[in-house]
Amino acid sequence: MGFKVLIVEDSKASGAFIAAAVESVPGVEAINAQGGFDALKLLPRHRFDLIITDINMPDINGLELINFVKKNPNYRETPLFIITTEGRDQDRQRGMALGAAEYLVKPIQTQSLTTLLRKYLKLA
Repeated sequence: MGFKVLIVEDSKASGAFIAAAVESVPGVEAINAQGGFDALKLLPRHRFDLIITDINMPDINGLELINFVKKNPNYRETPLFIITTEGRDQDRQRGMALGAAEYLVKPIQTQSLTTLLRKYLKLA
């Protein structure tokens, strides 16, 4: 059985980079959403094992998306990573308080992301 990871990122370049890192882990498939609205359309259609989101997006920001995801019974226990340019402590604290499992500041290293993926998907 493969794992599905939803990547919510409005930057095509960042989304492609994250997807390549995710799919470098055997048995893991990345599905990209171009922003919060796109993610909200995809969430009911699939069963995602992990969600990665940016914070700064034009429609629904990542914090609003996390809030929605964590209130949804289907996704309440799903690990969620934030990958963002927002590196201030208050941003990190807000993201973690909303239920993010990890808060990573761009630029990220492929190795650190794949290590976290293996940990949360219990592949390590």
